[in-house]
Amino acid sequence: MAVDPKIQALHDMRQQARLGGGPARIDRQHAQGKLTARERVERLLDPGSFRELDMFVTHRTVGFGIEEQKYLSDSVVTGWGAIDGRLVYVFSQDFTVFGGSLGEVHAEKVCKIMDLAMKNGAPVIGLNDSGGARIQEGVVSLAAYAYVFLRNVLASGVVPQISAIMGPCAGGAVYSPAMTDFTLMVKGTSFMHITGPEVIKAVTREEVTSEELGGAMVHNSKSGVAHFAVEDEDGCFALIRRLLSYLPQNNMEDPPFLPSADPAERMDETLDSLVPDSPTKPYDIKEVIRRVVDGGEFLEVHQHWAQNIVVGFARLGGFSVGIVANQPMVLAGVLDIDSSIKAARFVRFCDCFNIPIVTFVDVPGFLPGVAQEHGGIIRNGAKLLYAYCEATVPKVTIITRKAYGGAYDVMSSKHIRGDISYAWPSAEIAVMGPDGAVNIIFRKQIAEAEDPEAERERLVADYRAQFANPYVAAARGYIDDVIEPHETRPRLIEALQMLRNKRDANPPKKHGNIPL
Repeated sequence: MAVDPKIQALHDMRQQARLGGGPARIDRQHAQGKLTARERVERLLDPGSFRELDMFVTHRTVGFGIEEQKYLSDSVVTGWGAIDGRLVYVFSQDFTVFGGSLGEVHAEKVCKIMDLAMKNGAPVIGLNDSGGARIQEGVVSLAAYAYVFLRNVLASGVVPQISAIMGPCAGGAVYSPAMTDFTLMVKGTSFMHITGPEVIKAVTREEVTSEELGGAMVHNSKSGVAHFAVEDEDGCFALIRRLLSYLPQNNMEDPPFLPSADPAERMDETLDSLVPDSPTKPYDIKEVIRRVVDGGEFLEVHQHWAQNIVVGFARLGGFSVGIVANQPMVLAGVLDIDSSIKAARFVRFCDCFNIPIVTFVDVPGFLPGVAQEHGGIIRNGAKLLYAYCEATVPKVTIITRKAYGGAYDVMSSKHIRGDISYAWPSAEIAVMGPDGAVNIIFRKQIAEAEDPEAERERLVADYRAQFANPYVAAARGYIDDVIEPHETRPRLIEALQMLRNKRDANPPKKHGNIPL
């Protein structure tokens, strides 16, 4: 039976669109270890679920000979599909067409799916691989970027936004991923920077490669711009799918519940001896987290940056939770500029999307030093305080050891609307550590003593016995209960179940003014 010529023409146009910039450019993309835009979408989404929009769109630009080069779909593939059966919207930049550059119709396609995502309440995933603005379109391409930026802001806190950097992302293009919730980068093939190595060399005389300037590990460990670094593109897709499993579709829904084979009443005796007797000896807070959460599964966010605080997603009793924890293994778990920013950003995300927050506290205070003060530790530390105060989701706190000074207040204390506060018997809650307190309070007494060092040690022991414990705070109701470490998991699950229907609200206002 003969095929209708119009149907055949449709098939031919679809095939042409799927070829993007053509076989030679596809081969070049593969030679660089990168998949094409459509291959990426197919790998990311549930098989057969992708429905493409605007396959037949072409650019409308005239000048510089670009009117002679037209490709169906232009330089981005857009549409919707499913991940684990849940609706998502996706755009995937096509580097084989004009280097994935963004122009008028490219932005129109992206804006269309972002508008659909906000109207229908589903996540947006951007797969970025672009040389930047389409120079031939001039100011039109700049306007096109701004239309995308505006939607990033309007969608913020409404639907989850995830950016995967799978190739170049330079110039103004970096601001769209920067305003999304999570950014993933592929090692070896992706980079992000505002100005390239050539411009930097011309202006500052510094010589640097794109990888050194803005590679995956640079932004994961030094700048904090990216949240995850993956070995390859398939690892990137797997991580996006895993990340979404913890998140609701939008700000009006609760996170997905996944039944767990890990009993809610399970206890772990190892926790009873995990905190060392010496208050100065470190331990790994991630070990505490893994022993408490469902199946020991913890998806750490910002793993390589500001490692003195740990943030990430896990489940307790099948329910998604966000975890914030001081890390005694790094800088004794002290709060500094970067860790405050890291945790504040994470707390605000959880609050946006109805994810309860569990906080493990072992914090000796804020990091002292001229660099920290001049760098704005006051302003940046206040960001974390602001985030916890503002959050209305269920908040459960476990003080495992130190909770000193203002850092005690900041780390989801009862006084800033923490719902339930537990402490282990090893907890020390005070204005400052025993050594510092004694040196201030008893300075004259120690100086006049016959044996100053012995007197100081005696006073430190007295102070530790009186204040370096959870019971003074518990006596005032600042701590709801002192629990044995091994019972942490069931006590957390019980508290979260009790708080499931929590309702709280902030005063009516347009928005607060967080100390940015």
